[in-house]
Amino acid sequence: MTSLRDEVDDPLGLDYVRAPRFSSPDEVGAALAANRYLADAAIASVVYLADRLIKPVLIEGPAGTGKTQLGKTVAEALGARLIRLQCYEGIDESKALYEWNYRKQLLRIQAGQHGESGLDWHELEGDIFSDEFLLTRPLLEAIRATDPVVLLIDEVDRVEVETEALLLEVLSEYQVSIPELGTLTATQLPLVFLTSNNTRELSEALKRRCLYLHLNYPDVERERAIVLSRVPGVSSALATRIAEVVRSLRQLDLRKAPSVSETLDWARTLVVLGRSELGDQDVKDTLHVLLKFQSDIDKASKELLGNRA
Repeated sequence: MTSLRDEVDDPLGLDYVRAPRFSSPDEVGAALAANRYLADAAIASVVYLADRLIKPVLIEGPAGTGKTQLGKTVAEALGARLIRLQCYEGIDESKALYEWNYRKQLLRIQAGQHGESGLDWHELEGDIFSDEFLLTRPLLEAIRATDPVVLLIDEVDRVEVETEALLLEVLSEYQVSIPELGTLTATQLPLVFLTSNNTRELSEALKRRCLYLHLNYPDVERERAIVLSRVPGVSSALATRIAEVVRSLRQLDLRKAPSVSETLDWARTLVVLGRSELGDQDVKDTLHVLLKFQSDIDKASKELLGNRA
């Protein structure tokens, strides 16, 4: 890492000094691995380029493939503060960006009108629309931060088109316009990750603004490595068998395929139960940890164990 001005062209037209966070994709991979996130070359490359090109990363893929965890782990690896905006249907500007503390403003107005100072409305207006009465939400908090920040905008596909346009405006200029205060511009640029479970198609404008990364379920060998890195006490044989069974389950037509986090929960369950290997009865007795619908459990039991029942 270096303290010199970033060598890439400034696509935002901002005059700022920023040290690159990573010197190479290999350094990204090593930093993530040190924090128990096993990144392949594509993941490491996208994170590196996002830092150097000053672009957000849009991560799409099925639920439970490590999209949110990637943003969290990058923050851990950098020692940066994680600011998370959890998106949901109906979220608006007041929850994503900022709102005024109306109750505190009202108390100030009442105090000003009835106090000895006898402030007129013009003086009160200048007072109540100040930082003291501003409630910052995740987007504005990330813009105003002076310390290193990773901004995680989780499940962006759940927001409405109007809110998506707001996100696009903020991420295009890294600034926020507040009518009463003026334009607030970032003094340092956060590293931004947006995640999507593909529940709806995102706008071309938002996708164009971002680098794109698709995360699918890991293959057997990588999932085995994830289990070994994150579950203390798991044997190599058990980790291999867990990864193989989970892979088989994801190939079935289930209502909900097991996520990586559920794979880890299953591995921890088997370790707690004292298993070093995985037998058919163990699978049958603990399928509820992996699968969350009875129809899926019944189908999996039939497909995986039916011939040996």
